[in-house]
Amino acid sequence: MGYYVNVNNINIYVEDLNPESKKTILFLHGWPGNHNLFEYQFNKLPRLGYRCIGIDTRGFGKSDKSFCGYDYNTLADDVRGVVEALGLHNFTLVGHSTGGAIAIRYMRRHRGYGVARLVLVAAAAPSLIKRPNFPYGIDEETVLQIIEDTYNDRPQMLRDFGDRFFFQHISQAFSDWFFQLGLQAAGWATAEIAKTWINEVLFADMEAIHVPTLIIHGIHDKVVPFQLGELQRRIIRNSRLVPFKFSGHGSFYEQKDEFNDLLVRFIES
Repeated sequence: MGYYVNVNNINIYVEDLNPESKKTILFLHGWPGNHNLFEYQFNKLPRLGYRCIGIDTRGFGKSDKSFCGYDYNTLADDVRGVVEALGLHNFTLVGHSTGGAIAIRYMRRHRGYGVARLVLVAAAAPSLIKRPNFPYGIDEETVLQIIEDTYNDRPQMLRDFGDRFFFQHISQAFSDWFFQLGLQAAGWATAEIAKTWINEVLFADMEAIHVPTLIIHGIHDKVVPFQLGELQRRIIRNSRLVPFKFSGHGSFYEQKDEFNDLLVRFIES
């Protein structure tokens, strides 16, 4: 069931499956996709008794495509608005890539409002790019090139990004589907999120997390290097890192059965 929630004068699209269940998982997708990235979780988890809620980040998917508001504070506030509108409590928050960064900011800025457990999947934290005294992540020049390519030839940028996203072989049809998800976003939103990777860090946010945290990271990830998952494990109290040995940036698809089983075990533990 899909519907809109008005948050901060923005209509946020919400996909809400099995809303009668009290066991809720809220999914925050990565850049440049939308809630459909979690299709292979939505196929299975509601049948196991979970309520699965996917949010399209502003500017992406079916949500309003405002020209501003792509900093982590505003994006975390959007999540808080959805949580309040739906009356969610004691839920599991799952964030992939940039969605993981938004989840981390939510945990500090909103003191983990309603969250019982946190799952970070290839989260872009504490910093996606290398910085002085932070030799991890990717080069800032790589992100600047993504921004330039977004403004000049976004479809080709998306094709190139898709080629780096997965470690395992995917069909041409799946590649085309993934590409179309990126095209559903606004070009300006796609670029602004990339600028946010440069402008924001999440060290203090990670230190503020106080709920059990599962970290899932593909060891072959070329988008968010595996080292960042190891750093998250060191910084976040009461966290556990599970390396996915046959995944790149898309473990929720590349090892979907293992991913789903691990998520269920974590929630039920």
